Amino acid sequence: MKRKLYMLLTVLLAVAMCMTVFAKGTQETPDATTTTDTGKAAETVQPKEVTLTVFSMLSNYAGEQTGWMAKVLKDRFNVKLNIIASNLQGGGSKLQALMASGDLGDIVIMGDDSKDYRDCIEGGLLLDWTKNGLLDTYGKEIIAKAPKAIEKNKTAFGNGTSVYSIGHDVSNMPLGVSSEGKDLTWSPDIRWDLYKKAGSPKINTLEDYLTVLKKMQDLEPVNESGKPVYGFTMFADWDGDKMMCAKQFANIYGYDEYGFLLPHATEEKYQDILASDSYYVRTLKLYFKANQMGLMDPDSLSQKWSDVWGKYADGRVLFSWWAWLGQSAYNTPERTALGKGFMCVPAADQKVLSLGYNPYGGNRIIAIGAKTKNAERVMQVINWLYTSEGLMTTNNGPQGLTWQLKDGKLAMTDFGWKCYENQETVVPETFGGGTFGPGMNQMNFSNYNITSIDKLYNEPITHDLWTTSLKRNPSKLLEDWRTTMGALTSKEYLAKNKLLIVQPAVNYGKAPMAMSDDIQQKYNQIGPIIRQYSWKMCFAKDQAEFDSLYKELMNKANGLGYQDVVAFYIEKAKKEIFEPRKLLKK
Repeated sequence: MKRKLYMLLTVLLAVAMCMTVFAKGTQETPDATTTTDTGKAAETVQPKEVTLTVFSMLSNYAGEQTGWMAKVLKDRFNVKLNIIASNLQGGGSKLQALMASGDLGDIVIMGDDSKDYRDCIEGGLLLDWTKNGLLDTYGKEIIAKAPKAIEKNKTAFGNGTSVYSIGHDVSNMPLGVSSEGKDLTWSPDIRWDLYKKAGSPKINTLEDYLTVLKKMQDLEPVNESGKPVYGFTMFADWDGDKMMCAKQFANIYGYDEYGFLLPHATEEKYQDILASDSYYVRTLKLYFKANQMGLMDPDSLSQKWSDVWGKYADGRVLFSWWAWLGQSAYNTPERTALGKGFMCVPAADQKVLSLGYNPYGGNRIIAIGAKTKNAERVMQVINWLYTSEGLMTTNNGPQGLTWQLKDGKLAMTDFGWKCYENQETVVPETFGGGTFGPGMNQMNFSNYNITSIDKLYNEPITHDLWTTSLKRNPSKLLEDWRTTMGALTSKEYLAKNKLLIVQPAVNYGKAPMAMSDDIQQKYNQIGPIIRQYSWKMCFAKDQAEFDSLYKELMNKANGLGYQDVVAFYIEKAKKEIFEPRKLLKK
């Protein structure tokens, strides 16, 4: 009897142990492959195939995701993606139609977190990530990498408890560190080859560029086609409430744009854009002098952005406010091999504005539709995008095909470089087939800042910033600039020489201050006046006309209530920028 009882207890204990193991396994892997903190797949039973509908206001592709990314998602989660792109399929009316239907799909990507997003929350069209422990169970990597972004969403949109989305380009890198890549968004770039030929004159302050650019223009007054070369060329396509080209030097000197204010990147101070000593007015004076010296392209008054790009590409411009313009348009492999091209040459007094990492996430959001029947799988896919594996794959291609670990260092393969230099490169069928570019993640949502350091590899996520990439086959131009400046990149040079200032991201935690109808009317009337007179001042016939135009501008703007609008922006800046910054220091 005792023996039978002993055997029965033994069997029951074995069953209990099996049930415990089974319960743990099913808890961790309910219906799809889980991800660990390093992004590696756990051994699980493959779930049934599902097609997830992605509504994206950012995508420039509609239809089924194909190619290498499709294979990654199929192998990893047994999912397919069907993308609805409002950019290609009806614009804003597409969103309104989906909202009216009550079904936004499985994954929802919106261009900002303003009215439409709030309307979707209030209409019950977006899933609360805290429901049934969805985020806690399947979003562990999101929780680890973006805790402040989650809290921001709770506070701003979820009544302190619910989470409906997460913002773009989030990062858990330290505050005060530049989030940009090799070059900054704003960068005083000039034709390096002509600058060297001119004797590399010292540039102490903004106005010194005029003398230097004139010397460079004298060395090359026309391009290879015999067309005139200018120091500056401008366009009005991107003008808003002011002349866009006139505020660029404010950014190069550490100030941001905020309506009719220029708030400092780190200090509690600001400039009224029309103040006589503001960087905006100082830039108008610079352009006026440039025009008097023959350095300003006269076509600036009438040309479009496409014309400007073409002139940079044709070698007809000597200065660029942005590295991505001069270097992308002009710096071809053929030219850089000869030592010709745009590179950063800052003035000694500059503090170039650089955006810091944003732990709260930006205003573009990724969410889950409330009608989804695959909430767990959707959350697992989104969570995977934040893992090392997901980030490295989506931003650099499949490991083993486009990149590898070589002698313990991240390195692109020869095939990987070929893919990024020519996105029509054919991908082997074993990796999904098709061509490389169309095979990229077509949702077009930048979930995590790719210049962040990945802790698994101790290198930035993007291959552009890997040590092996930075040292790979430098052109004659880059080699000469590096030798002269003593840095691998312009960002490194600016940081080493304290010519860079990092603007920290802040979280206001509330809906932005809205203009009253009265202020909005004044703002709408004043903007066109500022734009009109700014352009006139740049092309004034002489100093007397410049001064007269500035006086007229101030009289007209003030007569329309300019100071009332400025007062609104001062109050707004205090609440939404300066006060949140103080909290960062506590």
